[in-house]
Amino acid sequence: MNPFDFVNSINSTKKDLLADPEVSETSYVPFVINKSLSYFPETILLANDMNKSHIDNKLQYHYLLNTVRPGKRYAKWVKREDDSDIEAVREFYGYSMDKALQALHILTPENIHYIKQKLQRGGNDDQTGNTGRSKTKD
Repeated sequence: MNPFDFVNSINSTKKDLLADPEVSETSYVPFVINKSLSYFPETILLANDMNKSHIDNKLQYHYLLNTVRPGKRYAKWVKREDDSDIEAVREFYGYSMDKALQALHILTPENIHYIKQKLQRGGNDDQTGNTGRSKTKD
């Protein structure tokens, strides 16, 4: 059972998936369900309440199933973008993600360019495999 099947049943179909004996309670993943519901103004408070409560998965599912009004709710899943500048600062200074973000605010573009140059490793210059060295023997 897919976690998004539970989201679909909460949002639109209103069919109790846990009533099926083949579906176990462990297939309900509260984090994914609550994150999916947090994208919409009418369900964000309910998702937040479920994040704060420490009740069984079955009880959370039934609460959301019976409380959320039916409707078609679709949102693009937000993912963190990897930024090469942040990764360069993290590697150069050995910082955590939070410290690298703070440092990125005070670094100039010239500083970031310098850091990237220092982190540049040897290897192929282009896609053809040329390393820039001549193949003649001395």
